[in-house]
Amino acid sequence: MQLGDAIQPSGWRRPSVVLGLIGMILIAGIVVAALFRDRVVNNPQWQVSVTGHAEVEYQPDTANVSLGVQLNKAASAEAALKDLNQRTEKIISAVKAAGIAESDIQTHGFSIFSHYDYIDNTSVPAGYDASQQLLIKVRDIAGNKDLVSRVVTEATKAGANQVNDISFEVSNAEDLKQQARLEAIADAKQKAGTLANAAGVQLKKVIGWWDNVIQAPGLNQPMYYDGKGAGGAVGGVGGAVPIGVQKIIIEIGVNYRIK
Repeated sequence: MQLGDAIQPSGWRRPSVVLGLIGMILIAGIVVAALFRDRVVNNPQWQVSVTGHAEVEYQPDTANVSLGVQLNKAASAEAALKDLNQRTEKIISAVKAAGIAESDIQTHGFSIFSHYDYIDNTSVPAGYDASQQLLIKVRDIAGNKDLVSRVVTEATKAGANQVNDISFEVSNAEDLKQQARLEAIADAKQKAGTLANAAGVQLKKVIGWWDNVIQAPGLNQPMYYDGKGAGGAVGGVGGAVPIGVQKIIIEIGVNYRIK
């Protein structure tokens, strides 16, 4: 082996090879950066999002009435249960006589527990408390606006001493929601067309959408009656329970490609 051969660099250390590798790395980096820029920066510039809004009014046709009996300081648990059952049976009979089907009456709260009085910082047994709550579904109230008030009145006459809440719903809620969605999409399309004309661009195909239910049956807060005020019912006197008109409110965002 000659001296010149001994100091000859290996193939991968030759300047031309090294420069070639560096060039390939730089080109690859430029390509990756261009792809990343095109994906992250350019695409959103060719999209536009427009939000449509729709409100559909409806009148509730069903009411859910929660009422019941609260008994305090019965002499024994057996006495509390007996008295509670008797009063509840009377309430159910009165509600059925007012026109409510038995299948629309259900128990959704029941309890019996010891009652204690605190005398001189001491807990003293003082009997038993008992409670039973009924959930009553009142249907077809749009055609019989006094039915809810009549149910509450007859129940309190029969012994109910609690009216916890009254909430309203509509039987075709899903149909009304769909109607609102379609109207919101139409509103979004109208807005998108107006904005596109003003901006001097053309709308292409829809590439996505979302909807947001702002107000609808099930999202609204129920109307509360505690049986103590003008809106409640005590001693067989039921207050007026107006049904009113409610709304389903939906927003829909529509994403378009533009050119």
